[in-house]
This record gives sequence, structure tokens and C-alpha cells, in this order.
Amino acid sequence: MDPEKLLALIESICPTVRHRAHADRAALSIAADELLALMAVLRDDPALRFDFLVTHTAIDLPDEKCFELVYLLYASEHGHSLFVTTRVDRDNPVVPSVCGLWPIAEWQEREVYDLMGVLYDEHPDLRRMFLEDDWVGFPLRKDYQDEHMLELPK
Repeated sequence: MDPEKLLALIESICPTVRHRAHADRAALSIAADELLALMAVLRDDPALRFDFLVTHTAIDLPDEKCFELVYLLYASEHGHSLFVTTRVDRDNPVVPSVCGLWPIAEWQEREVYDLMGVLYDEHPDLRRMFLEDDWVGFPLRKDYQDEHMLELPK
């Protein structure tokens, strides 16, 4: 299915999604409170069957006071892929976990939590993955500071 047909099909099922322009594959955005319902449809609808969460990451957008969460899905039966993005408030970064849909999300969400501080509701084991348990802060946030950071050359 070509990206335009794929997006039209998803929009017919979930009219609140917004298409993302300037992406190299089908891409859409949805409000954070609708994310879990959309992801369940994307996984379970026979015409879509996104059975693989390829990756999940977050982008810190401090000027917009939010994080953009990015999910890349792949449907092995149909051979199509899709980017799904949502935004969450930077001061209260809580979104639903998709671990119940794709178990691999447990690791991917732990990584985003560890480095960006995004919290996932209903995550079965949300704890640090790379850093010590008593580490203070989230080092991939653009405003992160600690005493070991080097100054950029001027």
C-alpha cells in the first residue's frame, strides 16, 4: 500500500490523526490522550497489522515546552511502515505505555525514561536502564547540566 492510501485508510478509521508533511514515509501525529487507542487499532486492524515496533525515541523541544515522542511501526504482512508522533508537556511528561501492545516497548520506553525523563503509565518496570539508580537528572534533555560537562569551544 502506498503511503497516501495508508494514511487515508488510517484517517478513515481515526479521524483525529493529522498527517505529517515532509517525511520520507507515511507519518502522522495524534494527541497523547488518544495515542494508546490509535496504536491498538494500528496493531489489530487486519488491513494495517503493524506487528513490529521498530523503534521509539523522544525529541526535546524546550522552546515549545514539550517532548515529541516518535514511534516507527512496521507491518511484516503488508510491508508498510509508519511514523507516529505525539507531544507531551515538558513539565509533566506522562504518556500511556504501549508495552501491552508490543513487548519490545518495555526496553525502548525505559531508555527514553532514563535519558529524557518521560514517564509511561502502566509500564511494568520503569526504572533507569543505563545510568545509576541515584543519578540526578536526564542527560539528553537540552537543559541538562552537571559538573563533568565540557565547555563547547568558542
